[in-house]
Amino acid sequence: MSSLLTQQVSFSPLLANVHSYASEFFKASSTLGFLTNSVFVALVVLSLVLWFSRKATKNMTLVPHKAQNFFEFIVEFLYGQVEGIVGKKLAPRTFPLLGTIFIYILVSNWFGLLPGVGTIGWGEGTGFLSVKEVHDPLFRPPTADLNMTFGLSISMFLVWFYITIREVGLWGFLVHTFGPKGGLKGLMGAVVAAVFLFVGVIEIFSIIFRPVTLSFRLFGNILAGENVLHTMSDMGGFIGSILAPFPFYFMELLVGLLQAIVFTLLCAVYIQLSTTHDDHGHEEAHH
Repeated sequence: MSSLLTQQVSFSPLLANVHSYASEFFKASSTLGFLTNSVFVALVVLSLVLWFSRKATKNMTLVPHKAQNFFEFIVEFLYGQVEGIVGKKLAPRTFPLLGTIFIYILVSNWFGLLPGVGTIGWGEGTGFLSVKEVHDPLFRPPTADLNMTFGLSISMFLVWFYITIREVGLWGFLVHTFGPKGGLKGLMGAVVAAVFLFVGVIEIFSIIFRPVTLSFRLFGNILAGENVLHTMSDMGGFIGSILAPFPFYFMELLVGLLQAIVFTLLCAVYIQLSTTHDDHGHEEAHH
C-alpha cells in the first residue's frame, strides 16, 4: 500500500533522495498530466522569485529598505558582470534574461537542499507516517529534471539566435562563421578559405549541441549531488546519518552557486562570440 509519508531510512530530513525521472501527480491522459513533482517545485520557485522581486520594488524609496537594498545589490552586481562580457550595447538587451536565469537556477539548486525535498512522498508504508523508501517524492528539484534544464537551454538558444541575427544579420553570421580571416590571397588564400570553411562546419555542429551540453551539465551535477547526500545519509546509523553528509551539504551549496554561474556565463559568452564584429578585418579591407 502506497501513501504520502516521510522516509524512515534516514533520520535527517535535509537529505534528498532524487531519481533520474520526475513523478506525475495525475494520469498522462488527464488535463493536468503535465504536472510533475519537478514542475510543481519549479512553479513554487518561480512564485518565490516573483514575490520577492515584487516586494523589493513595490514601494521603492531614495533610502532603500532591506528588501530593496538587497535586490538592487543583486541586480547591479549581475548587470556589471553581464556588461563586462557582452559589452555596453548588448547588456540592456540580454541582461533581463541572463539575470533571471541565474537567479532562477540558483534558487532551484538550493531549494533541493531544503528539508523535505526528496524525503516526503509516496512509498511502501512501514508505519504511521513513515515509509521504507520514498519512490515518488512530492518535491523534486527542478534542475535535477532533464526536461527543465533542456527547456532552459532551448530558450537560451532561441534568444541567442535572435540577438545574433538582429545584431550582425544572417549574412554577417555566415561570414563570421565560414569566412576566411587574415586577408591572404592567391593559393594561400584558397587554402585558408578551405580551412575556415571546415572549421565553420564544426562550429555549426558545436552550436547545435550547445543546448545539449548546457542541459546535461546542469542536470548531471545537481542530480549527482542529491544522490551523494542521500548515500551519505545511509551510512553509520543514527549518528552517521547526521554527521556524514554534513560537509557534503555545504559543498552542494557551493556547487549550486557554481552551476548557476557556469550556465549563465556560458550563455553570455556564446552571445558575445557571435555578435563580435570583425573590426580588424574591416580596417584591413579599408586600407
